[in-house]
Amino acid sequence: MAPPLPFRDPSLAERDPEIARLIREEEQREAVKLRLIPSENYASKAVCEATGSILTNKYSEGYAGKRYYEGQQIIDQVEELAVSRMKALFGAEHVNVQPYSGSPANLAVYLAFCQAGDPIMGLSLPSGGHLTHGWNVSITGKYFKSVGYGVTRDTHRIDFAEVRKLALEHKPKILWCGTSAYPRVLEFDKFREIADEVGAKLCADIAHIAGLVVGGVHPSPFPLADVVTTTTHKTLRGPRGGMVMCKAQYAKDIDRAVFPGLQGGPHNHTTAAIAVAAKEAAEPSFKTYAQNVVDNAKALAEGLLSHGFTLVTGGTDNHLVLIDLTNKNIPGKVASKALDRAGIVCNYNAVPFDQRKPFDPSGIRIGTPSITSRGLGIPEMKRLANWMAEVVKAPDDEALLTRVAGEVRELCAGFPAPGLPVQ
Repeated sequence: MAPPLPFRDPSLAERDPEIARLIREEEQREAVKLRLIPSENYASKAVCEATGSILTNKYSEGYAGKRYYEGQQIIDQVEELAVSRMKALFGAEHVNVQPYSGSPANLAVYLAFCQAGDPIMGLSLPSGGHLTHGWNVSITGKYFKSVGYGVTRDTHRIDFAEVRKLALEHKPKILWCGTSAYPRVLEFDKFREIADEVGAKLCADIAHIAGLVVGGVHPSPFPLADVVTTTTHKTLRGPRGGMVMCKAQYAKDIDRAVFPGLQGGPHNHTTAAIAVAAKEAAEPSFKTYAQNVVDNAKALAEGLLSHGFTLVTGGTDNHLVLIDLTNKNIPGKVASKALDRAGIVCNYNAVPFDQRKPFDPSGIRIGTPSITSRGLGIPEMKRLANWMAEVVKAPDDEALLTRVAGEVRELCAGFPAPGLPVQ
């Protein structure tokens, strides 16, 4: 019998140089570009350390104190910390931190309260809603009778007269209030009135604005909503994960829906990072950050308006700006790709009542969470608006794009990004 080989545990660079190289390249990309995708952010070094920890080794089906595997003495404490911190942060009666992301969190709500074919209502995707609120290409639009409400043609704000009319007609089991491309405050009280009138569960999806809620710069859905779902990244600056928060009376329904209804064991390394993010968000500096996110978005919107850009709803109350490029005679996809080459990263996006196809829409969506995490402020928003105006005016001028990319790189050098090992 051959003697055992000596133990070796090579580094990533040694074990898989291709992946190591790609990670380094992504680090560099995130360091030298202005990232304006509103659903992105920079997780802190502490959050990244927890996410990459050996907690990924442990399997933990069930909940703290009631697991199906042994060896949970440490994991139970990790999950209990994450839950207690998030309950305190949001003022929630019950919190489940096990959903793998925002979409599974939303699916858990359906499983808890609906049967296949039941009516549901949410903001339609072209009006700024999310796929999982019943859009037809999503499982939520295929398994349930989905009724989408929209925005008004003149203001592009949620049409509450339409919401009430459709709710009275269809009597939804769930009324969603949540968005992915809506630049204004969500009026949870108006949704509550309609939900009560028709006997619906009011479910608030605050994935985009969770950090703004805990930072005190956006109204909270608590205690108005029956259930609140969110991702743990985006404005909250945590790992890629999800949560369901609810009133105590629905705790068992939600927990059963998450496990064993939809998932097996939770991702314990993610749970630990959620706990870290909650601790960071409870610090006074986070409120300053949240206020700066909104202030920067408003300043950027004003800068864009001064360059003749058309903004959906005319501006913003939150972290994002939705730009209709129709008057600039350039499609959203062309603009977003040119901006990327110039070091400014955004996404092309449909605008309300868009006449173009979803994969080639009229708009672009931008946001300020990531650049605010770097420390950029209102003076930099003016420069950013100027750069965007230049690029959109001449998207094929490679010399211009190269010059702007260089200026962006110089700006980024003065504002190191959290969590990145390179700058």
